[in-house]
Amino acid sequence: MNPRIVIIPTYNEIENIEAIIRKVMSLEPTFDLLIVDDGSPDGTGLKVKQLQTEFGSSRLHIQERKGKLGLGTAYIHGFKYTLNLGYEYIFEMDADFSHNPDDLVNLYNACANEGADMAIGSRYINGVNVVNWPMSRVLMSYFAGYYVRFITGIPIMDVTAGFKCYTAKVLKTINLDSIKFVGYAFQVEMKFTSWKYGFKIVEVPIIFTDRTKGQSKMSANIFREAILGVIQMKFNSFFKKYNRE
Repeated sequence: MNPRIVIIPTYNEIENIEAIIRKVMSLEPTFDLLIVDDGSPDGTGLKVKQLQTEFGSSRLHIQERKGKLGLGTAYIHGFKYTLNLGYEYIFEMDADFSHNPDDLVNLYNACANEGADMAIGSRYINGVNVVNWPMSRVLMSYFAGYYVRFITGIPIMDVTAGFKCYTAKVLKTINLDSIKFVGYAFQVEMKFTSWKYGFKIVEVPIIFTDRTKGQSKMSANIFREAILGVIQMKFNSFFKKYNRE
């Protein structure tokens, strides 16, 4: 069995979905793929099922949910699904090519060959490596990271990154049902929780390129959740034990 699988959550990604699937499926070593689609009205889920006839449902998986339920819940659903199937290396990636699929290999090597429990595709470990973002968004993202590090003490430069490789033992250790955030704060909560458990986390430099097709899912509510939620998350951590078996 292939030990590697990439989870891509989607909502209205018809312009990107076939190209991203074909690119991931072409990589060496091979990566399986799980699409978690939140009932996209544009036909994203239907396109994935059409491509299953080409790639096979044992490599290209799809889980369809009813309604737009949030990024965090999509990943939690995907984690449980892939753990149940026995995958050892589980990846997060966006559908819009803002994350270069070729970098999946580097994230995998960091975990499989260099001893990391989690590898993060980092925009900020070697300066600021972001393409096609307005300066206002670059500054917002960069200083959001500074804010999270200040509040939590977490020694990670790109704390909001959504391009990652987890080893199965990380996801099996975390109580996934206890993860509360559903927007981009989910990414912070998963890193913070993994760090509190003492897992080895490394940052692998990437170049992040903003989407050229489709629409961003960022909103003011998502940003607000991230800012206020970090304080709540830190406070709650004082009353929680992080014991690994």
